[in-house]
Amino acid sequence: MLRGKNVLLTGAGGGLGRELTRQLGDAGCLLVLTDLPAMLPPPGHPAVLGCVAADLADPQGAATVVAAAMKLAPRIDILINNAGLTTFGRLDDVPPERLERLMQVNLLAPVRLSALLLPAMRARRSGQIVNIASVAGIAGVAGLAPYCTSKFGLRGLGAALEAELRDDGVTVTTVYPFFTRTPILSAESFGAPRAPLPERLVEEPEPVVAEIVSGIKARRRSVYPGRTAKVIALLERVAPWAVRLLAG
Repeated sequence: MLRGKNVLLTGAGGGLGRELTRQLGDAGCLLVLTDLPAMLPPPGHPAVLGCVAADLADPQGAATVVAAAMKLAPRIDILINNAGLTTFGRLDDVPPERLERLMQVNLLAPVRLSALLLPAMRARRSGQIVNIASVAGIAGVAGLAPYCTSKFGLRGLGAALEAELRDDGVTVTTVYPFFTRTPILSAESFGAPRAPLPERLVEEPEPVVAEIVSGIKARRRSVYPGRTAKVIALLERVAPWAVRLLAG
């Protein structure tokens, strides 16, 4: 059951973040939200305990978030690492500072937040870490090398933590959505212009998040929300050559 669980949600101001806030709140969770100051949603949902403005690209950002969150909710039951950035373009076309920021937010911040919150979870033998990865963490995609690298990293983090925490009462859930109708689709592109994603392939946030929330509630190891994510996950198991063709 999710009712009464204290949740720390990163990237709360984005498309998935806002929908996660709504659906988790409706499920009875109590939420601590974090994002950049300009991105934080306005207060209003009764389930929101408070908001923490922080930049997770800063190496100290995770510690800032955890310290502030613990004042609002001393027991964090569920950490949802949802904050993420992307850029489009060949690896050698992406400016180094953009690459570094992406890695800090997408991969290093989840590692840091998990490391800070795990001791308390292990001590009470309960808790859940949810990493919002991507199908780009299953198959490498041309023009998304930094993003894929960060999402493959989250996939590895989830697998390793699951092995480490198997006897500690802490669940690790890794989520692999396809491209969803959020601002990430309009991320900056570098180098040659990219072809737009076919409209028929774009998933809507509400049903995607509904599957994510259901997976969190069921404490699943892996969640593939949306039609395309399920197809790619199946192909990766039975015909990985087909996934490579699609990604190329």
